[in-house]
Parts: sequence; structure tokens; C-alpha cells
Amino acid sequence: MANGLVKVGGALTGFTRLSKGLAAVLVTGFIVSQLFPPAVDYLALVPGKTIPFGWNILTAGYLESTFLGLIVTIIGLLLFGKLLEPIWGSKEFLKFIVFVNLFTSLSTFVLAILLYYITRGDNYLYVPISGFNGVLAGFLVAVKQIMPDQELTAFFFLKLKAKWLPSILVTFSSIIGFLTSDTILYLPFIIFGTYVSWLYLRYFQAKPENSFKGDPSDEFSFSTFFPDFLGPVINPVAIICEKTFCGRRGQNEDNEGHGYILGGGPLPGSDPVEASRRRERGARALEERLTAASASGGESNTLKVTKVGHSENLASLENV
Repeated sequence: MANGLVKVGGALTGFTRLSKGLAAVLVTGFIVSQLFPPAVDYLALVPGKTIPFGWNILTAGYLESTFLGLIVTIIGLLLFGKLLEPIWGSKEFLKFIVFVNLFTSLSTFVLAILLYYITRGDNYLYVPISGFNGVLAGFLVAVKQIMPDQELTAFFFLKLKAKWLPSILVTFSSIIGFLTSDTILYLPFIIFGTYVSWLYLRYFQAKPENSFKGDPSDEFSFSTFFPDFLGPVINPVAIICEKTFCGRRGQNEDNEGHGYILGGGPLPGSDPVEASRRRERGARALEERLTAASASGGESNTLKVTKVGHSENLASLENV
């Protein structure tokens, strides 16, 4: 009995102030939507009403319309915040959430307009779309970046590497989307949330220890979201993204090798020392989580980080 109380206590402590504040915002939005249903048309993304109600692009990501969705979102926010915010810092963590939510909603708006003109289906214009699932998908991308080879155990028996979590989420959601009629309500947010978060972490995230931005490592390239045999198909798309968002960097990398320009100097974000520091920060954060879990006995029975091979994983992170 005492051990059970210790496990519960360990699992419910250590959440960051920012994560709890954002959870309060989500709860407030849910309560407002339940007490005043017409407010959903102004807070959720309704593409047919985005002009002139442009603010719904900003608010849609923070509105959960179902109680189950709210619970899952809060749990995910608190747990991922507990992992990522100590590594990034509160300012960067909040910046990531705002960036992903904003551009996920904007991309979904553009998609809905295109689908309307293609199909002439009014549901694409006037069905309220909302939810925090785009950011939750983005958190999985961040975990993939920080600890790609970390082994996780799901549902007591299924062992997965963290680098495959975003791909599994998108694949599973897409399959469900083909089997249901309300795909527009969640699938665009998940797909765009995954892609936008990768773009941000790959090209735009500032590094606190230097003036570099992004993560150009091969282990975080776009093709790593797909099986190896799809590389010849995916890599041309990745090159387009590289040239679009990095300009000269993408072209020079093709000519001079990864991470270096014609003059021989390192490209922004490609410094191996900086990359090693980022991996070490992720490894230290993971080590602290495992130590805390061991001390309190607070490992989850549903999804827990396995300690088998942990030292090897840390070594591989530091060598990337």
C-alpha cells in the first residue's frame, strides 16, 4: 500500500509551472465551450469564418472540445513538459508550442480551403476544428531529436525506439482517418504538427550556447521518419526543404559535404561540439528522470523507459 502511494506521489510531482499554467488554459477553454457552445465558432478554427475572425487561427490549438481529449492533452502536456522544458528552458518551450500551434492551424486553414474548392463540400468550411494534438505530435518529434535510440515499452510488451514514435502516430492516425468520416477534425493537426515541429527544430530553433540555429545532423533528417527503403523517394523532397529553408546551406552541403561551406567553415548548427552538448543535455535529463523514477518507484506500468541498454544509448547519443 505504501509503495503504491509512493508511486502515485512520484508520478504526480515535478511538473513545471509553465506546463501547469498551459493546462489551466486548456481547462478554461473547455469549460467555456461547454457553458457557452456558441463560443466554439469563435475560438475553434472555422475556415469559412476565419475571415474576419482571424484570431481563431491563434486560439484553435488551445481548445479541446471533448472531455477525453482534454484529459489526454493535459497528461501529455505535463509529462512532455517535465522532460523538455528543463532541457530547452521555459521561454523556448513556450516558443515551440506557439510556433507549432500557429502554423499547424494556418496550414489546416489553407488545406480546408483547397479541399472546399476541389470537392465543394461545405463541411470543410464550417466544421469547427480544434485541439492540442498538433503540439503533442510535435513533442514526439522533439523526443525523437533528443533521444532517438532510447527504448520505450508500451502496453507492457511492445518495445519501440523513440525515433519511430512520430511516424507511428502519423501512420496510425492516417489509417483511422480512412476508416472514419470526421478526418478533418484531427488528422491535419497531427500531420502538420509533426511536420511543422520538425521544420522548427531542424532549421529555426535557437541554441542558447551559441548563435547557431537548427539541427542539421543526419540522424534528424526528414528521411529518418520513413523506412530506409523509401530513402530514394524521400530524399529529393528533403533536398527541396533544405534549399527552401536554408538557402545556400543546402546547396553547399551537396557540393562540399555535410556541415561545411566552400570556405571550409562550419555551417550554422553543424558544429559537432554543439551537437554533442545538445545530446548530453538530453542524456542528463533522461538520467535524472530514471534516477527519480528509481528512487520513488514511479515508473509507469503502461509506458516506461526501459533501463536495459541505457548506457549504450547514452554513448550513442554522445557520439552523434
